[in-house]
Amino acid sequence: MPNKASAAKEMRKAKKRALLNARTLTHVKALYRKTLDLMKEGKSDEAKQAARSFQQAIDKAAKLNQTTSNKANRKKSALMKAIAQKR
Repeated sequence: MPNKASAAKEMRKAKKRALLNARTLTHVKALYRKTLDLMKEGKSDEAKQAARSFQQAIDKAAKLNQTTSNKANRKKSALMKAIAQKR
C-alpha cells in the first residue's frame, strides 16, 4: 500500500487507465475477428466496412498510446492484404 495520498491517487488512476486500455484493445480485436469472419462467409462489402471501422479504432488506440503505431500499421496491412487476396 502506498504511504502518501498522491501515490494512492496515482494507483487509482492507473487502475482506471488499465481498464480503459483493456476495453479499447478488446474492441479492436473484436473488430479484427469480425472482419475475418465476414471475409470467410464471403460478405466482401460488409467486410470492407468492418475493416474501415477496425482501421479507425486501431489508429485511435495508437494515437492514445494504447498500442504501438508499428503494430497498428502491421495489423492494418495484413488485414487489407487478406481482403485483397480474397477478391
